[in-house]
Amino acid sequence: MRVFYTFLFALILPLVLLRLYWRGFKAPPYRKRWLERLAVYLEDYPEDVIWFHAVSVGEAEAVFPLVKLLQSQQPGWSILITTTTPTGSARVKAVLGDSVSHVYLPYDLPIIVRRFLNRFKPRMAVIMEKEIWPNLFHQCGQRNLPLFIINARLSANSASSYQKIAPLVKPALAQVTEIMTQTREDYQRFIEIGATPEQTTVAGNIKFDVSVEQALIDQGLLLKRKLFPGRFVWIIASTHKGEEEIFFRLYPQLKKNIPELLLLVVPRHPERFTEVKNLAETVDLKVVMRSSDELCNNQTDVYLADTMGELKMLYAAADIAFVGGSMTPIGGHNILEPLLMNVPVMFGPHMVNFKEIAENVLADQASVQCRDEAELFNTVHHLYQDALYRKQLKANGGEFLKRNQGATQHVLEKLLSSTLGSS
Repeated sequence: MRVFYTFLFALILPLVLLRLYWRGFKAPPYRKRWLERLAVYLEDYPEDVIWFHAVSVGEAEAVFPLVKLLQSQQPGWSILITTTTPTGSARVKAVLGDSVSHVYLPYDLPIIVRRFLNRFKPRMAVIMEKEIWPNLFHQCGQRNLPLFIINARLSANSASSYQKIAPLVKPALAQVTEIMTQTREDYQRFIEIGATPEQTTVAGNIKFDVSVEQALIDQGLLLKRKLFPGRFVWIIASTHKGEEEIFFRLYPQLKKNIPELLLLVVPRHPERFTEVKNLAETVDLKVVMRSSDELCNNQTDVYLADTMGELKMLYAAADIAFVGGSMTPIGGHNILEPLLMNVPVMFGPHMVNFKEIAENVLADQASVQCRDEAELFNTVHHLYQDALYRKQLKANGGEFLKRNQGATQHVLEKLLSSTLGSS
């Protein structure tokens, strides 16, 4: 079946490139560095690398502590990080700079994959979460290249989809040295799609080990004093199409009892910045864009964060937070970051991508789930009126994070054991 998959991929590759060009109208970085996706490189890069793949921003943020820990223990090793999206690429460059090499993941065609592997000659491949590429995995197997899927997670819907193409997925998984899952549920689902119990373990979630410097928290608090004095700031983070309307609709109702309320909106995708601004202005909300360097005044309703790489700092500038991708059936986004930034956290009903984390954080009374607009309205009022409740949520969130940390060291020990053992 891999031959048929390869034929289809080759057939649609021109359409894939055309889609990149089309996306570039809204997000210009998609039009840049196309050659990297074809494994054609115009710069010199090191060989004999430890290779990590993190598809986008969330995966990149999660892998950074692991990479930094590896760098501290093996400072002489060359590290390569690939991403698929420009936003992921930007985070790699912003956080790790020249301490690592970075290119886009090449397209999964044999000639392109071979060119990539021949160029970098990786000693080990580490894939974040659930990326399964049949030709890439096959080539790793042909070269006896240790291949790991770490922080592996698989929703029920994804598992069902993979089961429909089992003849393609199972041989790919057979090339994987070890799959380290976040939870027992993820472990079972990887077994269901073709992994073996011998190659699959539950290692925990390395996203709990993301750390933050006090300076970043201080920067957020300074921003709040400078830009939002006297305002009760509600950050709505990682929003998707169809979500902003909900909060813009609630805002005038909430303002009746919370006159100092300010919405700090952070869309998930940069190509939607202008769309969200226009949407707010359509319902007569006054907007200030972060990139404008304008100050908020008493008439400002929405502060729109149209910049990249500042989400953690903006969480610290807020009084309460809502994590998007959860009011519409996207599946949710990372709620650990606002907990880390010591802000009370809310999320919506659609958390399939973070099911166990959502269940556990609710059981520990460290966050609040709002299933509809009425619950959003009531929760914001409660949080505004009850400072002790906000304080307790923050304290519970900190304890929740501490109890679940440690997976990063465990994963690194396994990776080092494989790499040092084969050297």
